[in-house]
Amino acid sequence: MENTQHIRRPRIVVIGSCNTDMVVKANRLPVPGETILGGTFYMNPGGKGANQAIAAARLGAEVTFVSKIGYDLFDLQALEIYKLENINTEFVCTDQKNPSGVALISVDSFGENCIIVASGANLSLSPENIDKAKDKILQADIVLMQLEVPLEMVEYATTIAYENGKKLY
Repeated sequence: MENTQHIRRPRIVVIGSCNTDMVVKANRLPVPGETILGGTFYMNPGGKGANQAIAAARLGAEVTFVSKIGYDLFDLQALEIYKLENINTEFVCTDQKNPSGVALISVDSFGENCIIVASGANLSLSPENIDKAKDKILQADIVLMQLEVPLEMVEYATTIAYENGKKLY
């Protein structure tokens, strides 16, 4: 007899950062003031929030991502990737004034790295953005956050989730 029982996928709301990672691999990292020639260059969607949203979606969760992106090619490209990963992006808001978040990453042959993050639009995530996703937060099994958006927004979302008995990570 076939098992036709449907198992509901966990619902996860990720509230966090969206960056574009620009990675250059080199034999070694430069010292301050030095310019060296690098090797391979990669440009990938990144940010701790986006990375966790993608990971959760790939593991089979129903993921809603709450974030802020700039109005430029970097995060418009990332938005397409999130859609391909079956992430609900209806609460990824566009900031018309601030650029997308970017991370400049140098990686040496041993895997050591140096990272500089320009947070851009991530820092303009607001209570209004979180309020728009409140129904999804209330339906979630888990609310997942990081500290690459304003701490006040993490506290705000934590209050909503906690008062409604949601698991927070």
